[in-house]
Amino acid sequence: MIKRGKEEFAGFNKPKKTPSHPTKSHAVLAKAGDEVKLIRFGQQGVTGSPDGSKRNEAFKARHAKNIAKGKMSAAYWANREKW
Repeated sequence: MIKRGKEEFAGFNKPKKTPSHPTKSHAVLAKAGDEVKLIRFGQQGVTGSPDGSKRNEAFKARHAKNIAKGKMSAAYWANREKW
């Protein structure tokens, strides 16, 4: 277990749900090389859509540049976990 502030994470790059956070639904302790960053992502109470749906495709198109940034981007984790 890795502790960051009040939260505990199972490891680096392992997202977890944050039901008690007021606005964000997930958090991940992202690590790329020596850089470690706490990233919160996803709107509380909102679910993604099935692959191939118009809503799913719109999200991926709208955030394509940010998803491509990799593990240090909230869009990357939202795409992976929620969409």
